[in-house]
Amino acid sequence: MQPRNMSMSGVVDLAAVKQAQEAKAKAEQARAEAARQGGTGAVPASSLVIDVTEAGFERDVLQRSTEVPVVIDFWAEWCEPCKQLGPLLERLAHEYNGRFLLAKVDVDANQMLMQQFGIQGIPAVFAVVAGQALPLFQGAAPEAQIRETLDQLIQVGEERFGLTGLTVDPGSDAGDPAAVPEEPAGPYDALLEAAVQALDAGDLDGAVRAYQNVLSDDPANTEAKLGLGQAELLRRVSGLDPQKVRQDAAERPADVAAQSAAADLDLVGGHVEDAFGRLVDTVRVTAGDDRNKARLHLLDLFEVVGAEDPRVTAARTALARVLF
Repeated sequence: MQPRNMSMSGVVDLAAVKQAQEAKAKAEQARAEAARQGGTGAVPASSLVIDVTEAGFERDVLQRSTEVPVVIDFWAEWCEPCKQLGPLLERLAHEYNGRFLLAKVDVDANQMLMQQFGIQGIPAVFAVVAGQALPLFQGAAPEAQIRETLDQLIQVGEERFGLTGLTVDPGSDAGDPAAVPEEPAGPYDALLEAAVQALDAGDLDGAVRAYQNVLSDDPANTEAKLGLGQAELLRRVSGLDPQKVRQDAAERPADVAAQSAAADLDLVGGHVEDAFGRLVDTVRVTAGDDRNKARLHLLDLFEVVGAEDPRVTAARTALARVLF
């Protein structure tokens, strides 16, 4: 899904002279202490991706952010977009080789952190630099845009705060995905991988075709159904003018096309409840074919999020009340 905000403009607020000087001093002290002890301060590759809890947040995120930018991935097991974004971020953490640290936060187990960061929908990605938090994006995003954001984050960390990152022990491969034995490939793994690569490259038509190829042979393939729903959603919103869509939806509450387009934008922005609520309301104020179109579009969005998501369950209940 497209991110709501891939801009690093908010980092300007982090550039207060006092904060920058303190962060640089801490980073230099950490490097000097490592050198004094006769070591390089190198870390194993396995420590580039860590699970973080509320109890360890200060140590694992706030303190580490004085040495290296910490990227926080807020996720949950039931979140289907998280299952695509999470592995991508983990792969990039290893590829960037210590330029940033990836901290994964399970929101179900860490509700307080979710509230403190003001998380409205997941996946949501934040960064902490020199103890200061800033939002990066909400919802999944193409790999090219994520890389651009990470590059900007790393540049800010280096130039403003003297954060040169972590030194990774070249002899350690415990955290390197390439060092983990591969499981036997399933019958559709190649097609599913091709679909994911197409999504990462922004080739939405190619992703749709790849998922459809899987479903033509295996109509019940859950991964392909979820992927197809996401790819089709991204394709629908790719040419939209968000401002015009929002205006049209506000002016025409019973226009199914206008409300469907706005719901699509809600969903790609991570506002799942807003997307579902909008279409439930549309079903309520329409009748006949229009009502059925709104209902079917809502069911399509359920497929994108995943049947096990509690927000889908709640929206199904709300839809049933409206229909019956």
